[in-house]
Amino acid sequence: MSATFGKILKTTIFGESHSAAIGVVIDGLPAGMVIDEALVRLGMKRRAPNTSDASTKRSEPDMYEIVSGFFQGKATGTPLCAIIRNKDTRSQDYEKTAALLRPGHADYTGIVKYNGANDYRGGGHFSGRLTAPLVFAGSVARQLLGAKGVKVGACIHSIAKVADQKELTADILDAVEQKEFPVVDDITGDKMREVIAQARLEGDSVGGVIECVIDGIPAGLGEPFFDSVESRMAHMMFSVPAIKGIEFGAGFGIARMNGSEANDVPVMRNKKMTFKSNHNGGINGGISNGMPIVFRVVVKPTASIFKTQETVNIKTMENETLQIHGRHDTCIALRAVEVVKCAAALVMADLLLEARND
Repeated sequence: MSATFGKILKTTIFGESHSAAIGVVIDGLPAGMVIDEALVRLGMKRRAPNTSDASTKRSEPDMYEIVSGFFQGKATGTPLCAIIRNKDTRSQDYEKTAALLRPGHADYTGIVKYNGANDYRGGGHFSGRLTAPLVFAGSVARQLLGAKGVKVGACIHSIAKVADQKELTADILDAVEQKEFPVVDDITGDKMREVIAQARLEGDSVGGVIECVIDGIPAGLGEPFFDSVESRMAHMMFSVPAIKGIEFGAGFGIARMNGSEANDVPVMRNKKMTFKSNHNGGINGGISNGMPIVFRVVVKPTASIFKTQETVNIKTMENETLQIHGRHDTCIALRAVEVVKCAAALVMADLLLEARND
């Protein structure tokens, strides 16, 4: 298997949900790059479990330990490796039902792929727990981008059937990031919270849509066809557990427009080339056009729910029923906001470094 992403900035994640530790190796950081650990810790905290109705009660502090590639506050230029110890595992929750395939999970595909040798506890390597090292790496990448004047922000666009009608714009990225519940409109956010709380009471879960905006990216990044900005971003986003769809700019809504409406008309403003609209999400022909890159991803409802479900016993090959125990998020979209931001930052940092090497 391959657990590495990137061409110049190469990110490798490792570990399982209930292994001793999980971690990441980042290769390709510029030597001498200053890394503010306070910003890294802040990103890790936003992804970590919390006290909200949406979050799992698994208590993981996500304290990382950098073991190489970092000295006196700077990247040395050699591979940077960080590990995160798993502290609050309850493996017995999974031993009881090890033979029962959990609906919506990778239990069956993992067994087939790895000939039954996979670690099934907590989902093993398929677990969303592996997004912690991804956030570590992305928090570093965000700093690399920030030094170039690039900002990456994201928000919850919708939860279940409740959607935020207000737009996430480049000028409010910082303000939205400071919110405990990262939405543009707080009143809509309260309605989303109610939906999540109700699903929790019913022993069920809900999904959502996350919107991401990347501002300050110069024109000219990416390639036509197979290495387009969309291709690279989609590759990364579909590597994040639970993401089932992606759209750029106006997305699927662009199919309801006429060409005269969908086209982003070029215009000169203050002696600078720009566009009157951004229906194409800052990308033309697979290449960034200088407008903010805008995309949205679909996060499915948490697969682990408390309701009794039908399943198959993989040992006896008979139909059975299953009630999942343990600690799980009612809505993983909330914690996935930080993951999407950081994953997007890794893609754009890799593209920037690639362009510099051309």
